[in-house]
Amino acid sequence: MSEVLNLGFARVDLDREARQGLPEVVYGPGKTPEHITGIVTGLLAHNTGPVLVTRVGPETAEAVLTSVDGGAYDAEARLLLWRPAATGEFSVLVAAAGTSDRPVAAEAMAVASAVGLDTSAVHDVGVAGLDRVLQVRDQLRAADAVIVVAGMEGALASVVGGLVRAPVVAVPVSTGYGASLEGVTALLAMHASCAAGVSVVNIDSGFSAAMAVHRIAQTRIAQTRGGTDDRGGAR
Repeated sequence: MSEVLNLGFARVDLDREARQGLPEVVYGPGKTPEHITGIVTGLLAHNTGPVLVTRVGPETAEAVLTSVDGGAYDAEARLLLWRPAATGEFSVLVAAAGTSDRPVAAEAMAVASAVGLDTSAVHDVGVAGLDRVLQVRDQLRAADAVIVVAGMEGALASVVGGLVRAPVVAVPVSTGYGASLEGVTALLAMHASCAAGVSVVNIDSGFSAAMAVHRIAQTRIAQTRGGTDDRGGAR
């Protein structure tokens, strides 16, 4: 039975760190600074790992940081963070197709770094200038996983998926003209990719991509250490 901290307005999953290697991550929209402060305080008191709050605007971030010491705010990624994990050996490269995709790439980078992944990025390597992708292929192939962030028709995911051996996690972005349909075109194109094995997360969700790679990394860590504990977490 999972341990739950009942705050009245939220039931905080305190056992998630033991199950999945990371405390519950807080989704910021719809929560007041008081809500976020209460949840973060509980997570910090009952867990040892990183505490993250996603999709937070600057005013809310300032209010929360005034109430909870030791945090930091990444404005581009819209991420509040306490106790970032030390950087491990598992590397992830975030490849963003265009400069307009940068905010989503920033979220993926910030979350991946916060949970201990060795994170780097290449920007503006979209397929309209294919040479730009080929110029960074060595970086792509050196990574343990690649997160591809692309709007328009989302073709970069297929190109990268055909170049590398590592897992590729694709993030469709809501950039593009009318027929891009706020990211739906990229989403469907990435799902229909001719490159076998490309995984696709929700539109604009750099967070989801980082967490997918975190799970892959946790599996490798567990295998390196000789297995998992009885709740599925790394020993």
